[in-house]
Amino acid sequence: MGWCGFVGHPGDFPAWISAIRLAKMDESLADQKTALRKAARAARKAAKIEIASESQVLESQIANRLLALPEYQSAKCVMWYIDVRDEVPTRAAIQAGLDGGKIVVVPYCVDGELELFLLRSMRDVEPGEYGILEPKVSLRQIADRRPRVADIDLIVVPGVAFGIDGERLGHGKGYYDKLLSNAKPETMLVGLAMQCQIFDKLPMQDHDIYMDRVVTEENVYQGRGRRQSKRK
Repeated sequence: MGWCGFVGHPGDFPAWISAIRLAKMDESLADQKTALRKAARAARKAAKIEIASESQVLESQIANRLLALPEYQSAKCVMWYIDVRDEVPTRAAIQAGLDGGKIVVVPYCVDGELELFLLRSMRDVEPGEYGILEPKVSLRQIADRRPRVADIDLIVVPGVAFGIDGERLGHGKGYYDKLLSNAKPETMLVGLAMQCQIFDKLPMQDHDIYMDRVVTEENVYQGRGRRQSKRK
């Protein structure tokens, strides 16, 4: 069981998590998701304080688990998010991928949609709106720097919370759902999270997409993925 205790026996759950579990049956999915986002963010914030001296080690363990996956090692083209705020750090792993000869793709947001950019060096990005690292504007329209989502073999996905069956709870904007729905069926979807962001189950809607794997500092969870979730 992780140090935040989300996955374990019912008695191990913090009181506010239990309250969410026992929410009224007629509570809307939107309200449930809002409450779960709040809980997951609070747990992540508390964990950063609790394990401040260990956080860098634990976060590197997540990246190492991902890099050790056979699906990652066999992938030629990998899409990574560039971490911001409380997301699991990815920048060292991105550099390792570039150094190891991977084709690396990163997303950036334009008018509510995720666009893709072929990254050749971390010098290709700069702080954009809100200080988030984004591809330099001068490089975005170069034809060979604009890959298709169909070119990608493995996509690394951030999230506020994940379920042990591969459920994902994002920030509520739907950016990744739109992108992932257009990925080729065999593309591996891998969520990254700290163990305290893992729940037994998360509410899912028809447009929500299950991960194939969810990687934490303690576990690699086998998710339902897109093909299995369609048959549920």
